Amino acid sequence: MKRFLSVSLGFLSGISAALGAKGPEVTNVEPPYWWTGMKNDTLQVMLTGPGIASATASVDYKGVRLAEQVNLDSPDYKLLYFVIGKETVPGTMEITLTDGKKRSRIPYQLRQREPEMAKHGGFDASDVLYLLMPDRFAKGNDLKGEGLTHNVPADRSKPNGRHGGDLKGIENHLDYLDSLGVTALWFCPVLENDMPGGSYHGYSTTNYYKIDPRFGSNEEYAALIEKAHGKGLKVVMDMIFNHCGVAHPWIKNPPSGDWINHPEKDVMTNFRLTTVHDPYASDYDLDHTVNGWFVPSMPDLNQRNPHLMKYLIQNSIWWIESAKIDGIRMDTYPYADAAGMAAWNKAVRDEYPNFNIVGECWYTNEAGSAFWQKGNRLNPSDPELPTVMDFFFLQNGRKAFNSDTDLWGGLNMVYEHLSQDFLYPDPQHILTFLDNHDSDRFLLELPDSLGSWKQAQTFLLTSRGIPQIYYGTEILMNGSKEGSDGFVRKDMPGGFPGDEVNAFTPEGRTPLQNEAWDFLSKLLNWRRGEANEVIAKGKLKHFIPQDGLYVYTRSLGDKSVTVLLNGKDEPVSVSMARTEEVIPVGSSYRDIISGDIVTIEKEMTFSPRQIMILQNF
Repeated sequence: MKRFLSVSLGFLSGISAALGAKGPEVTNVEPPYWWTGMKNDTLQVMLTGPGIASATASVDYKGVRLAEQVNLDSPDYKLLYFVIGKETVPGTMEITLTDGKKRSRIPYQLRQREPEMAKHGGFDASDVLYLLMPDRFAKGNDLKGEGLTHNVPADRSKPNGRHGGDLKGIENHLDYLDSLGVTALWFCPVLENDMPGGSYHGYSTTNYYKIDPRFGSNEEYAALIEKAHGKGLKVVMDMIFNHCGVAHPWIKNPPSGDWINHPEKDVMTNFRLTTVHDPYASDYDLDHTVNGWFVPSMPDLNQRNPHLMKYLIQNSIWWIESAKIDGIRMDTYPYADAAGMAAWNKAVRDEYPNFNIVGECWYTNEAGSAFWQKGNRLNPSDPELPTVMDFFFLQNGRKAFNSDTDLWGGLNMVYEHLSQDFLYPDPQHILTFLDNHDSDRFLLELPDSLGSWKQAQTFLLTSRGIPQIYYGTEILMNGSKEGSDGFVRKDMPGGFPGDEVNAFTPEGRTPLQNEAWDFLSKLLNWRRGEANEVIAKGKLKHFIPQDGLYVYTRSLGDKSVTVLLNGKDEPVSVSMARTEEVIPVGSSYRDIISGDIVTIEKEMTFSPRQIMILQNF
């Protein structure tokens, strides 16, 4: 993979040339390069260097105009705004910096945009995302993290320390993920986190243009994505624009006084997202929600600063264009400035109309999450966010699927939840999940049997929305956050040298784990195969659970998939008269679970926690 390497070498030599000359010193240029042929013709280049603001910039390159030079509060930053004409040819333009009699020249590469990138990207309800934490999934290289100031060694005995997983480890298991049947990979953040203590989780960015060297390089990241694409696997990049890490250079030397919210460092967020849409919210409470630091190590960025917002927009586009990522998951979405993030969404999707972005909107109710989806009439300004996250199942799924289904409990909780989908402009663009890196595992401990677990996975993969599975679900990884987040972010068995158990292979799994893996893989491969279009695009109709039985159907044209779940730990006998409109008495279907042909009778008996997935094609 040479697309990063060739440019980075040229860039470094250019900086060296500038340093060699007795002119204004430039220590960093962001973004490192750009493209001709982009829809948005304006490029912001941030120059960093001691006293660089006093220099005057000029450029002489056909089709490129230096429209504006911006000096901020710090003398060590200078922003250049270039307009790149439609007919500009790719090549290396020379930025000249003059300060009195001193002069430096910075070579800046403009690359030719690949024509197909205008149609690039897009994960949707036809996909199933597999969320993994790179530090905890697998180790493939012996990386030392060269160049980091806070290079904390890996120590797998520490739940909240670095364990040493990396990009090569993921690459080594692409065949495993493909055979499981998922179609998209969402990695927790992979950008540099040069933080005291290590920041193994990745949510404390210290360099927006560099992969953390403990995971690999920019070139290795792009190569991994290319190999994933070769197996039909998309890659979703986790980004964080609400905050950065406290060790980011911006914190010690902010470009401007308003680059960071509450630089006095003593205002933390209250985590009360209701203030964003509460008609009675006080200014004090709202300020603490959206402008407070996320935690003491994560300062709050000010998206109201137009120069910062331009920087962040370009950063997203740079990763899409350079690494060919297929989607973005934006962390802590409602904590950032709503107008700034709406502008970011629009700018990215103007450049890539097929691209999808999902925002982490963590609410305990449906209305709060729906408020943030693009086109919601209840929001006074369009948030432009195509996909939101459904936290109901993370918070209530264990109770819904494990408790007995009576008039109001059990699977009736699921029914009631779906009945609120009228709040969403587009229910198919809801990311659904049972657990993730920030929650207890769906399984708090290893179960004796899999009835409820299988029902939960079945619903996740056959209902509306875009499903997400947390790594290790397929082998029944379990645990609670009590005491440490690390207890729900354990290493994937077999992913690290010296592991006594290798759960990536059937031989390394227990009989119960193999039962779970086989069940989930069967559903996933069926979903991405013959049933893909019906599940991804089909209308949903469901019936109020009665006598413990929940029935819902997905239909598209003359094709349908009907799911029947007995939400009780005992057999139930049920009259099938009320579901005649979707599965008439006397009609026959293939049951995906058993493989049998099932004929609907006037009365049917279902075994404890039985699942039927009836397909008519």
